[in-house]
Order: sequence, then C-alpha cells, then structure tokens
Amino acid sequence: MFRTIIWVIYFIFRVLVITPYLIILKYLDKKNRIEERNKLAYRIARNWGRDLMKVSGSQIRVIGEENIPKDRAVLFVSNHQSYLDIPILLGFIDKPKAFIAKAELEKYPIFSTWMKTLKCIFINRDDVRQSLRAIKEGIKLLKAGYSLVIFPEGTRSKDGKLREFKQGSLKLATKSGAPIVPVTIKGAKDIMPRGTLFIKPANVEVIISKPIFMEEDIAKDSKALNERVRNIIGEKLNND
Repeated sequence: MFRTIIWVIYFIFRVLVITPYLIILKYLDKKNRIEERNKLAYRIARNWGRDLMKVSGSQIRVIGEENIPKDRAVLFVSNHQSYLDIPILLGFIDKPKAFIAKAELEKYPIFSTWMKTLKCIFINRDDVRQSLRAIKEGIKLLKAGYSLVIFPEGTRSKDGKLREFKQGSLKLATKSGAPIVPVTIKGAKDIMPRGTLFIKPANVEVIISKPIFMEEDIAKDSKALNERVRNIIGEKLNND
C-alpha cells in the first residue's frame, strides 16, 4: 500500500513537472522545427517511463534490442499484460514511438495531451468507422517515418497468457510496408495484477525478436502473418 501511494504521488508530481514542456513543444511545432520537437518529446517520454518503473521498485531487462531496424519506422507488436506496459516500452525500448491506444485513455486530460503530442492514436474497436480511420491514420504515420506500438490482443490479459489477436491488427504493417518487430513482455502482470490497483516490485523482461519484413511472401496472407507473429511472441512468453 505504501509503495502504491508513493507511486501515485510521484506520477502526479511528474505530470505537473513535465506539463510546461507542452508549451515548448507547441512552439517548436508552430515554427516547423519538427525534428527538434520530436527529439524533445521522446526524451521526456523516455525519462518519464524509466522513472515510473524505478519508483515501482521493478527491474526491467531488455533482450534483443539489436533486432530493431535503426534507419526506418517499424510496427512494434506486443502482448499486453499491464497498465504499465506503455511506460515500460516508452522507457526501455530506445526508439521514438507512439501507441495505438484504447479510446478510454483519451478521457484523461493531461495524459491524453501528452499521448497526442507523441503522435499516439486512440482507437474504439466498438466503432468500425472510427477504427478504420485510426488504422488509416496509423498507416500514414508509419509511411511518414514514425514508429508505432500496437497491442493486438486489444486488452490486457487476465492471467498473463497470450490472447488471440484482433482481426486486421497487422494491416498497419501490410498497408504501410513497415517491418513488424515482435515484442514479448514477461512479468509486467506482477507489478499491478489485473483487478487490483496496488503496485509491487517485479522482474520484467522485454524480449525483442527479429523483424519481419513486408517484402516476404507471408505478408500477403494476413491470417498466416497473424499466426506467425503471435507464435513468436507466445514462444518467448512461455520459455522459462
């Protein structure tokens, strides 16, 4: 309980501290200093993610970061275990990235403003038209050179086991040509188990697998591609 209270206080404090930077980012955007703006936004987000995990008492280990293509945008495809998956991936995968996030997160004013600043896209899977618009927006971002993260299960796993992928989740890659980088998160479910808001320390592994390039024939078969990516993530998740 004490750690949870400290974490929440720090979260609020940290949000208040970084909020003035939104003015600077807006100014850089207005002056069309896009590269400078993106670097600053990424640095702030990365530090935020790392600090939140440090306060949680958790240890994060990243394996396979050399598998991330350095010179192009990618679609990170990750399993989803915890509310803290976003700060984990922001803080510990060293590549600027935005998220395809649930529409519910847009309800949190300052947090959603920061997500929009990072180019995150909110998706409502219950609204087919809005979902299609979000996917099209994501494809444009990938083509423009912005990497994205998607959780194709659509929601957090109740028990840490890998759920089925939502149909059409990987269109972002097949339509944009961006390579897919499978990411497996292990142990994040233990930081804040589903059904509770209490924070406790955990050992987390973030395993980055080799990229799948859309030039491969499998990209033409969406069902086979779904299964391939899911199998890669699942295999790493189940290995002790």
